Amino acid sequence: TVFPFLWILLTSLKSPGDMLSVPPKFVFTPTIDNYMALIIGEQRGQYSSTRPDFARFFLNSMIISIGAVSLSVLAGIPAAYALARFDFPLKDALGFVLMSFRFVPFIAFVIPLYLIYQRLGLYNTHAGLIFAYQLITLPFTIWMLRSFFMEVPLEIQEAATIDGCSWFGVLIKVILPLSGPGIAVTVILGFIFSWNAFNYPLMLAGRQTFPVTVGAIQFISYEQVLWGQMAAATIVAALPQLVLSLMVQKYIVRGLTMGAVK
Repeated sequence: TVFPFLWILLTSLKSPGDMLSVPPKFVFTPTIDNYMALIIGEQRGQYSSTRPDFARFFLNSMIISIGAVSLSVLAGIPAAYALARFDFPLKDALGFVLMSFRFVPFIAFVIPLYLIYQRLGLYNTHAGLIFAYQLITLPFTIWMLRSFFMEVPLEIQEAATIDGCSWFGVLIKVILPLSGPGIAVTVILGFIFSWNAFNYPLMLAGRQTFPVTVGAIQFISYEQVLWGQMAAATIVAALPQLVLSLMVQKYIVRGLTMGAVK
């Protein structure tokens, strides 16, 4: 499991000669030229071209991923609470429709979205990608939070209702504080799904709004493949997810095991 990541890291630290050597070199003189090329975008070493736009791609990923997760949580919390605690017609059908967005092939959505976005002016915009990412993050957010909300004892909710809380007061004062670990793990996983999304931005974004997943393939040209810079871009792109996961690791473990044992 670790070896592919180790190989990418080693590739990002190699010069072009070491990179293409046969057999592959595991002992070599490391260089940071590939990382410097991501930042300053000037010709270095044996490279014939560099891509100076990676910083923009990284910023695009941050804007789009944070925006998509924020919108999903804002819309998903009341939706998940309704599915967990209220009874209404077609409740199960609605839940199934939401879940269906997760297993329907993306191509079923991306062509209509492309046509709609062209007409509404949302193509190649951050807002357009944030809305499109809801097909990835919103169903996941709703179903994850629904399961966490259902783990909160109903008696606590009833006690709060007797004390005069409305359904909104119960949600804000009781359900959300008790579901903190579940919300944390949902946010983290939603961010990772958004950050790693490739198909939607490939079809709905332009160079001004490419995230790092699509931006990394810009190192492939008809002349050559800049393996070192692509590997460096992959390592840099993985850092936010790694750092964020390590910072909230205890919440991820606790959130994924909530309700596992009765």
